[in-house]
Amino acid sequence: MNDERKKALQALKTARGQIDGIINMIDEERYCIDISNQIIAASAQLKRANMIILENHMNHCVKEAFLHDGGEEKIKEVMSVLNKLISK
Repeated sequence: MNDERKKALQALKTARGQIDGIINMIDEERYCIDISNQIIAASAQLKRANMIILENHMNHCVKEAFLHDGGEEKIKEVMSVLNKLISK
């Protein structure tokens, strides 16, 4: 596993911990704004992990595909993911 994937994995583990904490906050009937702020923080970790994975994909899979005449398909894949990100 390369360093970038390790960073993405760490961000996902952090998000998982935050989500567990959010569940506990809801169970404990904590203040709604505090819960909302934690949801925002967990979402940011998920976005961070996704950006790391996408960058890694561009730097490795897409580059490799262009070297073997398969770059156009990889571009379509990336554009599809970016469209999903922008549409939300």
